[in-house]
Amino acid sequence: MDRSGADKFGFGTTALIALGCLMMRKCHLNTCPVGVATQDEELRKLFPGQPEHLVNFMLFLAEEVREIMARLGFRRFDDMIGQSDRLDMRRAIEHEKARGLDFSRILQKPQPAPGVAIRHCEPQDHGLEKALDHQLIEKARPALQNGQKVRIDLPVKNINRTVGAMLSGEVARRYGHAGLPDDTIHILAIGTGGQSFGAFLTHGITIRLLGETNDYVGKGLAGGWIIVAPPPKSPIVPEKNIIIGNTVLYGATGGQCYFQGVAGERFAVRNSGAVAVVEGVGDHGCEYMTGGVVVVLGAAGRNFAAGMSGGIAYVLDEKGDFDIRCNLAMVGAGEGRRGRDGQGYNGPPGRDPRTPPRTTIHGATGSVVPILWRKHRTCSHQAIKR
Repeated sequence: MDRSGADKFGFGTTALIALGCLMMRKCHLNTCPVGVATQDEELRKLFPGQPEHLVNFMLFLAEEVREIMARLGFRRFDDMIGQSDRLDMRRAIEHEKARGLDFSRILQKPQPAPGVAIRHCEPQDHGLEKALDHQLIEKARPALQNGQKVRIDLPVKNINRTVGAMLSGEVARRYGHAGLPDDTIHILAIGTGGQSFGAFLTHGITIRLLGETNDYVGKGLAGGWIIVAPPPKSPIVPEKNIIIGNTVLYGATGGQCYFQGVAGERFAVRNSGAVAVVEGVGDHGCEYMTGGVVVVLGAAGRNFAAGMSGGIAYVLDEKGDFDIRCNLAMVGAGEGRRGRDGQGYNGPPGRDPRTPPRTTIHGATGSVVPILWRKHRTCSHQAIKR
């Protein structure tokens, strides 16, 4: 890959195999037999991997790469970048469909103009000095240094990406994962948030946005709070309008989010601990969710709960057709009117059992897979055992 022009590369599948992955092709089913890709505690006990296994793999890999580089006459990885003339094809491939393929232009090494490099050799300017978080960090000094409560008001634009991420880094650097007490740093932002608004927000930080924001809100949320609502004088009807973009709460591990409006697609994808309330979601909501709680006070798109192996989702099913839009591959159907006798779920404590329940996706706990409780159903099923 270096010789094709790549500046870097990573290891994924091979590293997993070194740790015990058997390539069963069932990572999305929560039934990994060696405990690599599962939330099942019993299956996790079967995980055979040790850190030393991966260390040994990387050491042997590096040694083999050194031997190959020595045969080719290279001393450094950087020297190999762009040297496509050193690539060759496997002559053993003589399939009739491959005989007419001509790779000469792909393998040809272009001649750069004098003074033009064939690899990356200049530092890239990410413009971090312009990040809005520098203002947040400066205004939050009393909280960062002494734990005092701080309130910050400031405008935000869609060019301000990852608002709160650098501030969270400062909190984590001083106080670790525990962070600060809730709402120690309260930020009121007005305007349109850019991509990854509130990403990696840690404990003790609350961001309230009056406006709307783009994709990846709360990405990697780690304990902070995010509230997004239209401005008080906005003419829009929140429950009928998009207020946040796609892929919200991607990989969140904790914290809370409250959105007065509708979200785009893939809401709470891979959520594993955050609590969120929203007034509607697009397709693929709660995809691959493993933990946390999601409350959808409105319609949900198709393929809801695909690959969901944990957590709880409550969905308002006013039309009674949620079951045809929910991916039932990992959830079963149940009736929500029965009592707490194992035959059904009666809703949260204090709810009148005579009222029709909302649709609920109940995440896997122990040996029980997720359960779907549908509105206006007369049938009931126990939780499906593995």
